[in-house]
Amino acid sequence: MSSASAQIQAFHEPVTGTISYVVYDHSGGHAAIIDPVLDYDPKAGRTSTRNADQLIAFLHAQQLRLEWILETHAHADHLSAAAYLKQQCGGTVAIGEHIRQVQAIFSGIFHFESGFEADGSQFDHLFRDGETFQIGTLSAQALFVPGHTPADMAYLVGDAVFVGDTLFMPDLGTARCDFPGGNAATLYQSAQRLLSLPDSTRLFMCHDYPPASRKVQWETTVAEQRAANIHIRQGISQDEFVALREARDRTLDMPNLLLPSVQINIRAGEMPPAEADGHRYLRIPLNRL
Repeated sequence: MSSASAQIQAFHEPVTGTISYVVYDHSGGHAAIIDPVLDYDPKAGRTSTRNADQLIAFLHAQQLRLEWILETHAHADHLSAAAYLKQQCGGTVAIGEHIRQVQAIFSGIFHFESGFEADGSQFDHLFRDGETFQIGTLSAQALFVPGHTPADMAYLVGDAVFVGDTLFMPDLGTARCDFPGGNAATLYQSAQRLLSLPDSTRLFMCHDYPPASRKVQWETTVAEQRAANIHIRQGISQDEFVALREARDRTLDMPNLLLPSVQINIRAGEMPPAEADGHRYLRIPLNRL
């Protein structure tokens, strides 16, 4: 892997607590966007592109060519702006190859149209575990870290890892594991994989839901997580973690945007096909989740 340090610009979206990232080698060079947000008003069923347009404005200001649009997983808390960004700026939309498993689960739950294929073909590229790729002069690697969902990927770029929902800031712990296909023991093993990296490795979160006592944060280190993560710090066994995680998950409500988000995100950010009247519709499965 390259020892070059990635340039990173974070964009916090306060409604869903999501942090999207522009990762680039240098001004005038090449970039990847990680976990972009498409704004969605659930009361009106309307989408907008305010947050995605901020990413595009940064690309233009830095004169960056967008090479990759990277999803860490099929998010359940925000809609993806991947398709819009590709339309505006180009780039390759990519996710882990196990998205096929998530598609198979949720295309049945939502009773998708007969032409939908749960084969990952909606994405431009499906990463294998350990696969390497370039962002301009930066070397990057896709790391398979399932548990929150069956298909989570983290992206290692230089000395930085974009962990998706696998870990939160140390005072918040880890992601839930009670979505279809999730597994707390698997998440424990995935977290250990990340925490086995060098202590100084920078870890960038996909979300932060801060207590009133602090501001929003999204960057920490392996050393800080090993020392202080409330769920999975050093010394907590897998059995202890599973018991804690499963007990907490039983108390959690479903995310507000689960139903609209998943059916867009497993399509790589594309909307469902138009119905006979020319309009597109989301589905609400009753008593399925």
